[in-house]
Amino acid sequence: MGERYVELVEVGPRDGLQNEKETLAPEVRAELVDRLADAGLPRIEAASFVNPKRVPQMAGAEEVFASIHHKEGVVYAGLALNERGYTRCVEAGANEVRYAFPLTDEFARRNQNTSVKDAARLAVRLKELADRDGVRFSVTLSVAFGCPFEGEVRAERVLEVAREVAAPGPGEVVLADTVGVGVPSQVRELVSGLREIAPDGTAVGCHFHDTRNTGIANAVAAVESGASFLDASVGGTGGCPFAPRATGNVATEDLVYTLHGMGYSTGVDLPALIGCADWLSEKLGKGLPGRLHKAGPFAPVAG
Repeated sequence: MGERYVELVEVGPRDGLQNEKETLAPEVRAELVDRLADAGLPRIEAASFVNPKRVPQMAGAEEVFASIHHKEGVVYAGLALNERGYTRCVEAGANEVRYAFPLTDEFARRNQNTSVKDAARLAVRLKELADRDGVRFSVTLSVAFGCPFEGEVRAERVLEVAREVAAPGPGEVVLADTVGVGVPSQVRELVSGLREIAPDGTAVGCHFHDTRNTGIANAVAAVESGASFLDASVGGTGGCPFAPRATGNVATEDLVYTLHGMGYSTGVDLPALIGCADWLSEKLGKGLPGRLHKAGPFAPVAG
């Protein structure tokens, strides 16, 4: 099988750490970013520019960016929920802003004190600012596969909102299974549908949580349906502080192992990435949900 490239976006330093009981110091989080960059991750979501009173694990986002040893060719992204977060992100030196767009009003209210209607207006505004500032801009459609407060989010509704959000031409749109309820058939429907309606030049990606053990299957379905990039978190850490029972993301090392075995290339050094997971496990003082850093990659025995 010829190699096909899948870009991986490492979200461990942000999504991976935001729901942990242990709050790591900014310089430790920056070291995690550096280690991931050295392992070959091309894009890293380094911090979230949110109110530290609501998400104390993300306090000191500016310090994280100031402590990173920026590596040429690596995109360092920050997450924003509002215009203030966008401004902080750009001023800290991020070269990509990722905006979390809520697809249901109740999740919007609880996660970022807004509504779907107001969030849509903000998406347009942030795109204008990103064009002015010369930074990459990405929109993540939160709870695209189901909401912990409103239940099912129908595919027709997801694509209706996605069409509106994608119209101004963000660089990419990400379908996020925020609480890990999606299954591969949903993934195929949404990825294919979004690719049909997204403007030319808009990349389609996915963000999966492995809450119900469907994360890797969903990631494979996404790639096979035409998604060009996937979010993942080292060690399988992660979860949304404002969504009940929202556990970890798909583990980056588990995903790399799967993709490489299927003939896809990622540019990631798998042994180095496993080392990152082991290091993070030590810093957090606990075992991580990911499997590969415990089992190790498979080395066939010569016969």
